[in-house]
Parts: sequence; C-alpha cells; structure tokens
Amino acid sequence: MQVVNIGLVGAGSIGVRHIQAIDKVDEISLVAIADPSPVAAEIGEVRFIPVYADAESMFQAGGIDAVIIATPTEKHHKIVMVALTHRLTVLVEKPIAATVEEARDITRFANEQGCHVLVGHQRRYYPCTEKARDIIQSGQLGTLIAVIGQWTVRKDDPYYAPQWRREIEAGPILTNLIHEIDLLRFICGDIATVSAEITHHDQKFAKEDAVAITMKFANSAIGSFVLSDRTPTPWTWEMALGENSKFPKSGQNAIRFMGTKGALEFPNLVLWSHSDSEGNWQDEIQSEVIEMPFVDAYVEQCQHLCAVVQGTQMPIIDAENGTRSLDATLAAVRAATEGTRVILDLSSYQDRKNILDD
Repeated sequence: MQVVNIGLVGAGSIGVRHIQAIDKVDEISLVAIADPSPVAAEIGEVRFIPVYADAESMFQAGGIDAVIIATPTEKHHKIVMVALTHRLTVLVEKPIAATVEEARDITRFANEQGCHVLVGHQRRYYPCTEKARDIIQSGQLGTLIAVIGQWTVRKDDPYYAPQWRREIEAGPILTNLIHEIDLLRFICGDIATVSAEITHHDQKFAKEDAVAITMKFANSAIGSFVLSDRTPTPWTWEMALGENSKFPKSGQNAIRFMGTKGALEFPNLVLWSHSDSEGNWQDEIQSEVIEMPFVDAYVEQCQHLCAVVQGTQMPIIDAENGTRSLDATLAAVRAATEGTRVILDLSSYQDRKNILDD
C-alpha cells in the first residue's frame, strides 16, 4: 500500500483540523509544514517533522506527494500555482481563490501541468449529501420544481469586536454562503441566474445583516435562500447535523427540495410523498425518515485525497467545479450590491438562452 506523504501550508485552526483528520487515515503521513508561526513550530517539534517559513521552501525540499493548503483565501492562488509548478496534487480549502479570474487561472494551469486540484468543500463527503443528490438526480421527486433554504443564526457580540468583521468581506454572503451554494450545485446541478436583496438596518455595518437570494438552475428549477447572522434560529446545516461541537445540535432541517412527485427535507433526510403517484393536495401526504450514517467529513476528504494521488479515484470537486461554486457565490454579492440579475456562464449560449426564455 502506497503511503501518501502530505505537506501542510497553514497551521491555523482549519490546518489543525486537517491534521486531526490525517492522523485517522493510515495511508497518509504528514511529513512537513509550511507556516512561520510559533504554533507551527511546536507542532513540528512534537511530530519530529520539518517546519518551513514558506510553502516554496517546503516544495523545494521535496519528499511530498500532495499538499493541503489551509491559508487565508487571498493567499490561495499564489500557493496553489507554486505547488502546481512542482507537479503536486493539491487540496485547497474553499473557496478555491479570492476571485473567479484567479480560480480560472488555477484551473488552466492544473490542466497544463496534468495535476489534480481538489477544493475543500467537505460537506460533499457526507452520506446524506450523496443520498439527496441520488434521490433528486434519479427522478424520485419527479421533476425538480423548487428549492428553499436558510442559514440564519445570531453570532455573539464579541464576534464583531474586530473592525474587519464589520466589513463586507466578513458578511454572511462571503463567509457562509459558499457552503450552501456548493451543496445546492452538487445536489441540483449548475445555477444559471442569481438575484439578491440585502439589508443593513440592524447593526448598520458595512457587512450585511441579511441577504435574500433567488436562483434559477440549469434544469429550470427555481430556488431561494436567506442568510443572516443576526437572527437566533435553529435552522442551519451545522445545527441540523451537530457537526461542530461549538454549535448545539437542533436536528432542525434548513433546506427543502420540492418536485412533482414529492419533497425532501435536508440534511436530516425526510421524504414526503402521496401513496398514489397521482396524489394531490386533497390526499394525505406521508413522511419517510431516511437514516444515514454520520461521518467525519474531513477524514473522508483525506481518504479521497489519498485515492486521487494513488490514481484510483478522480476528484469529487476539482478546480473547475470549485470555480463554478465561487462564481455563483460572488454573483450573489454582485446581484445584491448592484441590484441586478446576474447570468452565470454555462456551457453554451444555447443553454443560457433556453433557460432565460423558459
């Protein structure tokens, strides 16, 4: 069995989360860290592995098969590009880059180098996510008509003490929405158009208090999503599954998919349908709870990274796919700030024309 040697760039909180996952995968070994911080030095000392001041120094030293990049988003592009010059397999935290232009640059160069770039949208690795995709893509709900969801919490007051958390870059769109957009794209397919409204009337910070987004998918289904960091509710992905010990589990679903034959609550899967396929609003509707196992998505992601390096699997979310999720998320920012309907770049003009004319 080939052991995959991993280098880690960035030993902050998310980097440490990756280390915890690596430790649970026999086929992967953390052999080097690039981070100038004292914390990184301590990790390296305990593990008897070298710690480098920067990524380039670690890459030049050699001895690694793949790299996990867990730095702030604005540093992703530069580090990924350097890693690709060394022909390494890359797992970069989401979003893939700070701009769509940078993301496309990464995609192009990865193809030129013949390298894989995986984007760390870890929610794709949950069994409930794969099951929801299967239910919808197989037509079990009939024709998908609409999607509705929300991510609504009240963040604690000390969270906003730093000035940077009051700026646009720290609002729920750029901080939290990309998780939801990637989930919806994975389950339902590409997003074709985005419109949005925002409000600042509570805190009156530069960042938004709330945003309401309207979408149209490439399959002509429509969707809406509301995000806010000012509202105490139990309706978020994190609280639904209890994936993070920092946030209490509510078990309350935050997303619903609706088709012509039934509806699905998510992420705790509840399927709603009539016993008769021709049933309507005058007939009783039944619910079916679909039990799915809970996993450590970061461990699953590490195992997948290992399989990609070994050549037994292709990336679940590659650079091109990660770019599309970033594009749709930034479209929401543009739609909200400019008051416009943003048309996303699909595979062909005819696809876009058909959707817009529908």
